[in-house]
Amino acid sequence: MKILATLFAMLTALATSCAAAQERTIAKDVVVKAPAAEVWKAWTTNEGIQSFFAPEAFVEPKAGGPFHIHFNPYAPAGLKGADDMRVLAVQDGKMLSFTWNAPPYYPEVRGQNTYVTVRLKPAGDNETRVTLVHGGWGDGGQWDQVYDYFSKAWGNVLANLQKRFAEGPMDWKPFLARLKADQDKASSTKQ
Repeated sequence: MKILATLFAMLTALATSCAAAQERTIAKDVVVKAPAAEVWKAWTTNEGIQSFFAPEAFVEPKAGGPFHIHFNPYAPAGLKGADDMRVLAVQDGKMLSFTWNAPPYYPEVRGQNTYVTVRLKPAGDNETRVTLVHGGWGDGGQWDQVYDYFSKAWGNVLANLQKRFAEGPMDWKPFLARLKADQDKASSTKQ
């Protein structure tokens, strides 16, 4: 009986430590009405990223390759968006993992990268299941704010991916015109 009690205590301690080690992640999942090969191109080419994610991208789908996603191409270097991110791992046509950072207005955590993994799996005729997991989070302060931010933002990114295949590529011209006008206005104010 004593052996069973000891074994039970050890198993409980192991289960508790495994639960405590559980990484905080954001997980999103959508089905896109397009073949996996086309969805793969959307995630792994400059043109593909620009069709749903951001107006400017420099992507090379190989381990160590760039994964630079610029939401504001007019901003100074280092403040354009996901500047200087890197591809961590690639399983051609199935999985892409890359580093990620916080938006510039969260300076306490911007310099510390998290990671994102995108997995693709055929889900029927001309449909692809896209699963996105974002991990590597710290706790407290701006970490919690950025976690909340991306809990919403990744849903928007995946909705834009679905929309890209349902309605066509994103037209960034109006967005870029507003950014440029704002930047020109800010520049003239500083002079």
